[in-house]
Amino acid sequence: MNSELPIPVANPDSQVYWDSANQERLMIRQCKACKELHFMPRYLCPACWSTELEWIQASGLGVIHSFTVVRRAPMKEFDHLVPYVVALIELKEGPRMMANILGPDALETRIGDQVKVCFEARGPDAKVPQFVRDLTKEGTN
Repeated sequence: MNSELPIPVANPDSQVYWDSANQERLMIRQCKACKELHFMPRYLCPACWSTELEWIQASGLGVIHSFTVVRRAPMKEFDHLVPYVVALIELKEGPRMMANILGPDALETRIGDQVKVCFEARGPDAKVPQFVRDLTKEGTN
């Protein structure tokens, strides 16, 4: 558990997302009007501006679209983690999200790597979706 790291604070638009993460489920929004899937949680569809949205469970699978290796922590709470990888992940469902790549091979991350979600505990009731490289998938670099 990384209890020294910041804990996310939910708002009305993200409460379901964080509650689901605490149950180790990755949720994304889908517009009922145009069927667009999107991430970050928000109150309206970025494609058609409809407010008719629903939550759907994502597969938790994705591909590294881009990444960086952080070698200088943005806050003292992250000092013990450097170097660490922050990646832009294209989920199997289409939306992209930012997350850390965890695991002993994280620094070997490459664009195109297959990843799968994991949940990092940051307190007794706070889990954050992160990802690990999925080397069992075909097409992994």
